[in-house]
Amino acid sequence: MRRMILTSSLLLALSASAMAGQIYKWVDAQGVTHFGEQPPQGQQSTTVNPSAAPPPTTTTEAKPAPTFDSIADPEQAAADAKVKKEVAAQEAERKKYCETQRNNLAQLENNPRVRVEEEGGEMRRLGEDERQKRIADAKQAIKENCQ
Repeated sequence: MRRMILTSSLLLALSASAMAGQIYKWVDAQGVTHFGEQPPQGQQSTTVNPSAAPPPTTTTEAKPAPTFDSIADPEQAAADAKVKKEVAAQEAERKKYCETQRNNLAQLENNPRVRVEEEGGEMRRLGEDERQKRIADAKQAIKENCQ
């Protein structure tokens, strides 16, 4: 029984390679590559071994993908630099505003006797209702702009 299984396995393995026919590859006049079982008449063809692995590819050092900045023209690069500078200035102004609002909030919360300067240069003390309103306004401004 073992001999029969061994023999049939061996025959089956050999028959697969025997059944595989020759494959031919050729390029026609329009430059299209064709594959077939029989070589074309009057054209040069090459045989293809389907069981062979493809040739190893050469490894080349990967180049980083070009960035938009490297492709853009000088005018675009100048415009981008100007926009980045404006955004940085706005961000610095926003940070300064947030710091001022946080300092004002701390003063309002920690000091019940807050004095403010009037338009004429006179100082007056805030009432509790006005102080609480300014605390709420400062918290809202911080929530909207500084998170």
